[in-house]
Amino acid sequence: MNTLKRIEPRRPFTITAQGLRRITLGEMGVAVSPEMAAHSATHREQAKPRRTTSAPQRVMLVAAHADRGALDEHARQTLAGAALIADAATEVVLVVFGEFGGDAAALGADKLIELPMFDRRAFAPEGELNALAACVAAYAPAHIFMPDNATGDGDLGRRYAAAANASVATHVVEIDSAHVAAYVQSNTAFAARALPEVVLLAPNAVDPKLPFVGAGERVMWRFDGESAASVGKVRDLGIEEIDAAQLALEEADFIVSAGNGVSDVPAFERLAATLGAAIGASRVAVDDGKFTRDKQIGATGKTVEASVYIAFGISGAVQHLQGIKDCRHVIAVNLDASAPIAKRANLTVIADAQETIAALNEAAAAARTARGTGAALLNSKVAAEGALA
Repeated sequence: MNTLKRIEPRRPFTITAQGLRRITLGEMGVAVSPEMAAHSATHREQAKPRRTTSAPQRVMLVAAHADRGALDEHARQTLAGAALIADAATEVVLVVFGEFGGDAAALGADKLIELPMFDRRAFAPEGELNALAACVAAYAPAHIFMPDNATGDGDLGRRYAAAANASVATHVVEIDSAHVAAYVQSNTAFAARALPEVVLLAPNAVDPKLPFVGAGERVMWRFDGESAASVGKVRDLGIEEIDAAQLALEEADFIVSAGNGVSDVPAFERLAATLGAAIGASRVAVDDGKFTRDKQIGATGKTVEASVYIAFGISGAVQHLQGIKDCRHVIAVNLDASAPIAKRANLTVIADAQETIAALNEAAAAARTARGTGAALLNSKVAAEGALA
């Protein structure tokens, strides 16, 4: 029976290698001495140990869709969650729908089953359900973990639980080896229950950084996914391409964002259209009237989860950094190498934002011209060969 406990609904949790950590909003990091920092850096450089080397007696299975050959942050968190609560006699098996080129061992998996016949852009719920059921039948896992998202994993997890009549917990924000918990009653209460057969984990509930590695063994899996996907009542109608500028920032996978360093807004918008990216802006750029309020990214604006986020002329105030904390790859273009956003960025280009935008527009125009010239020459050659024939 579920137990309810009144809580502060906005209090976040993170499951780490040290256990459950409750984060106090506004709490700053603890300062450390140079000696402690050096010791920590040396410890990080050491090779991580294997989580377990004993013969497995039970299995935990993690299933997720790949995105361009890799697992996204949410999927990596889910895999880490399963690895953190697994004991020495438990094997963690990762099932990836789609092509996967990452390091499964570094993510905590002991075995990897890759199903490249399933593309995340294609909708094949029955084929994926059959594949997952086949993996479950082969390994008989004690628990199945999946990211609770809107891009296939959450739907597949619910379909499997319904088909297998399995116990399931959704939107899980707290987990250990004995229980799971989630917000209920419009986030005004907290419900806990014993660890179910299917766990759908909410985003940002687990720290994906692990102090160990898994075995990372690749398992050759034969599954006729194409024929399985073609049978049934579900038919994939494809994906309708839309203008990236019309896409909500919360749903955008590629965002270019402008700050105070961008003066030529039309040139910036041309670049966004060329790259097929959604447009965002800092609060300063919005307050200056360069962009509408719905383009604002930050604590007082939108929180985004793009795979690629390019910031032009944005210094990176703490409010803006909160809005991009879940972005996978951040590229900053700024004249100030010591700007706060440079610490968050995966790549920082020390250059004038406006000059960089102009150079990228020129490079794109040159590429289009070259491509058009090449196509014209090819068409002329084909026409001439046809005339000679």
